[in-house]
Amino acid sequence: QVQLVESGGGLVQAGASLRLSCAASERTFSFFAMGWFRQAPGKEREFVAVISRSGNTVYADSVKGRFTISRDNAKNTVALQMNSLKPEDTAVYYCATGNRVTMRVDEYDYWGQGTQVAVSS
Repeated sequence: QVQLVESGGGLVQAGASLRLSCAASERTFSFFAMGWFRQAPGKEREFVAVISRSGNTVYADSVKGRFTISRDNAKNTVALQMNSLKPEDTAVYYCATGNRVTMRVDEYDYWGQGTQVAVSS
């Protein structure tokens, strides 16, 4: 069982930055693709970014150029640096593990509890 714990959410103004972090309990962390997803009230969970075991990245069009995903396999952590935040980025952000790089929510096996990000205009 892989346990994931997110941190770093908060309330910021539009244009500000936040850095989310996700810590994994699994020593085989380096074997997994790591994804970030988000869910706004009344909406479905949506893909944000994913990073492969070797560091290849894929981003949703809505965050491309503003968000950066990174991982530290030695520390079992994955981060999401969010710059130029917009009110539409407001959501609960989740990290998740998967066996491959994919945008599909249903292909990720383990999820964190989420961290709230709120961006005011």
